Amino acid sequence: MKKLQIDNEALLKRAKEERDVIMTEARRLKEKMLDETRLKANEEADRIVENAKVRIENERKAALTAIKNEIAKISIDIAEKILREKMESSKEQKDYIEKLVEESPLN
Repeated sequence: MKKLQIDNEALLKRAKEERDVIMTEARRLKEKMLDETRLKANEEADRIVENAKVRIENERKAALTAIKNEIAKISIDIAEKILREKMESSKEQKDYIEKLVEESPLN
């Protein structure tokens, strides 16, 4: 009976040791999985931020282009109105054209 008790205690001790090994390995695997998940989440977050930055930059460039185009249109409209007002008579038109011809680099 004593031998059976000793065998049982030894078996229980081995079972506890195996349990400890299994638990240690499970904890290690859990930490590894958490680390991999964190890494993937950080990479995805970085990718999302980078894409957002690119989109913002593209939208900024598009807005600047739209503003420049609007400024150019307004400038042309203003210049046209000024020229129409200034060139009401045919004499003024003729004088202005002659002046432009004289100032042109082709002469």
